[in-house]
Amino acid sequence: MFPELNNLLSTTPDKTEQGKLTLLCDAKTDGSFLVHHFLSFYLKANCKVCFVALVQSFSHYNIVGQKLGVNLTTARESGQLVFLEGLKSTVDIFFHTPEEPQPLQFLREASAGNLQTLYEFVQDTLKPVDSGETPWKYPVLLVDNLSVLLSLGLGAVAVLDFMQYCRATVCCKWKGNVVALVHDDRDAEDEENDVLLNGLSHQSHLILRAEGLATGFCKDVHGQLRILWRRPAQPTTQRDRSLTYQYKIQDKNVSFFAKGMSPAIL
Repeated sequence: MFPELNNLLSTTPDKTEQGKLTLLCDAKTDGSFLVHHFLSFYLKANCKVCFVALVQSFSHYNIVGQKLGVNLTTARESGQLVFLEGLKSTVDIFFHTPEEPQPLQFLREASAGNLQTLYEFVQDTLKPVDSGETPWKYPVLLVDNLSVLLSLGLGAVAVLDFMQYCRATVCCKWKGNVVALVHDDRDAEDEENDVLLNGLSHQSHLILRAEGLATGFCKDVHGQLRILWRRPAQPTTQRDRSLTYQYKIQDKNVSFFAKGMSPAIL
């Protein structure tokens, strides 16, 4: 995890909020550093994590995780982390005939309709243990990233339904958290992705939006991060608070600074 980002969000692994939906989005840049941050953050917070990884392999996340101080292999072996490797699951579904329905079963259906099997996977993975004391604080669902589901043929409504079920179960019923990344490409004029992004924005308690610089590439400033705190259940007036910072990604950290205040230009 990135300590400076924790400071901006006023949180630590020892002091976390529960029952929250966090939306991550990236526009004209790579926002995957946010995914790595929250994955390592919740593992260090001793939470039970279900990670639906639709973009990269387990080894990729594990290599980055080790730089951030967590070992995904150890977490998976201990049962703290349940990792759904979307790339591998897709190959298994296309080239094999599984005996039981798979989380991404919609890929084999004639019409890609819903994500019921994926929701059932999340539910079974994060369901609290009935007997005995669980060693984990609370459940967390992390998805990287939801836009891939649209590319695989699902509609925005189906993905929003899936997220609504996950939020109702994980956040409301079990008092856990949900974190999901959505890619935002306004130039592509993708109506389905816009519907997905807008729908999740209205439900989210926290939105982190990574954006590329309008001036283009800069070796000392990699982009800017907009942080929006929301209170969906409150009246529309005076419920939101936002801050904007620029950032530079380093090997094992990310530095944040006020716009125009990069040490490289002072």
